Amino acid sequence: MSTTPRTTDPATGSVEEEPAGSGPATPVAASRAVHHSYPRGFRIASLPGAIYFVLAALLLAAALTGNLPDSMIAGFAVTILLGGLLIWIGNLFPVIRDYGLPTILCTFVPATLLFLGLLPENLVTVVQNFVSGYGFLDFFVVTIIAGSILGMPRALLLKAGPRFAVPVIGCLAATFLLVGLLGLVTGFGFLEGVLMIAAPIMAGGLGIGAVPMSEMYAARTGGTSEAFMGDLLSAVVVANIVCILIAGLYNGLTKRGTQLFVGFNGNGQLLRVQGRAGDLAMPEKKDISSFIALGKGLAIAGCLFVLGNLVGAFLPVLHPYAWTIIAAALIKIFGLFPKELEEANSEWGDMISSTMVPALLVGVSITYIKIDDVLASLSNPMFILLTVCTVIIATVTSGFLGWLVKFNFVEAAITPGLVMADTGGSGDVSVLSAANRMHLMPFAALTNRVGGALVLFLTSLLVPLLAGAA
Repeated sequence: MSTTPRTTDPATGSVEEEPAGSGPATPVAASRAVHHSYPRGFRIASLPGAIYFVLAALLLAAALTGNLPDSMIAGFAVTILLGGLLIWIGNLFPVIRDYGLPTILCTFVPATLLFLGLLPENLVTVVQNFVSGYGFLDFFVVTIIAGSILGMPRALLLKAGPRFAVPVIGCLAATFLLVGLLGLVTGFGFLEGVLMIAAPIMAGGLGIGAVPMSEMYAARTGGTSEAFMGDLLSAVVVANIVCILIAGLYNGLTKRGTQLFVGFNGNGQLLRVQGRAGDLAMPEKKDISSFIALGKGLAIAGCLFVLGNLVGAFLPVLHPYAWTIIAAALIKIFGLFPKELEEANSEWGDMISSTMVPALLVGVSITYIKIDDVLASLSNPMFILLTVCTVIIATVTSGFLGWLVKFNFVEAAITPGLVMADTGGSGDVSVLSAANRMHLMPFAALTNRVGGALVLFLTSLLVPLLAGAA
């Protein structure tokens, strides 16, 4: 049996092997690690196992006796510990963990426990107030928006954007149109197919897809986020599984160098034009950051959120999230911030995305997801059909359009195609691993940053039509 150390990322649920014989972690590596390798001991949510269970028992005792404080700090404690436990459980199962099991558990187990009446009422109240009343949802989404856009190199945005924009934008347009038409033909509805299935799937992640979209739909229709969240998350999770399966098929088809036509298989190389790969290079993420930098990132993300809401109050045609995206993009394009502030936002966004995704999913699950609605969606054949078709259309159109601008078909079909349709983070790792093309991760990061923001912006333009249909 292998004894190779492994490191688990609690935010993505991915498990990475460390080189054999690498020895104890250095102080720097230990300080930046999200989860330490197994030889360092049994850990859940980065905490030693014994301490974790003591803290979890403390929270449970407080909740059962009705003494869990209804405050932001208690909300953090509950969601982080519960999310860490579900990520740990999901990673206990080889193979199926690569199909997003940790994310699926975080997304649906808390809602299931609530549906079965197994969660203390005090705990449910605290988490729901934390997510909606105290604004944890806005905190997370705006942090990711600001960090993603401001952390992208300006030269990359301007130089590589035109070439990479062809498969990204073309893939989105084709997927929205074809899925909408398929929804219209099958009786599901054109707008419903676009906004309830294609849009959340193509956003490249839960944090910037299903979660903020439910808020946008609720704000525009006068309904509640709960009415949309179950369908949106169900579509994203099912699509992620389909993405991994298709990635495996690509790997099987191309692992012997198969060339169905010129430019079909790049054997891992995205571009057919030599010497241009550097144009699409994303900078490496920093291993460490200063407390001061993180504080700057938090302040700027908060101000961008306020700006988005201020503009949205006078120009309600777009959701405040969309105005926040526009503001961040303008700041980046025109170089309005010094490099240190851009890096501060990027580091703050990386920190939140690395540590708070399980907490977000748990909070959303308890606050917004209704299991009976989810079961109704999954039992709808048209829902499943449109979800699968969304992924197929995305990967085929992305591959074809990428081929037209000198990308290799299979590589372009994987990123941006499949990467836009997975759950982001753990989805990217699983898809690229299944395709045996992990070195395309920088392009996946670019896809998620640009594509996710673009989808959210386009969705905000279509939401008024949803209100009209309602």
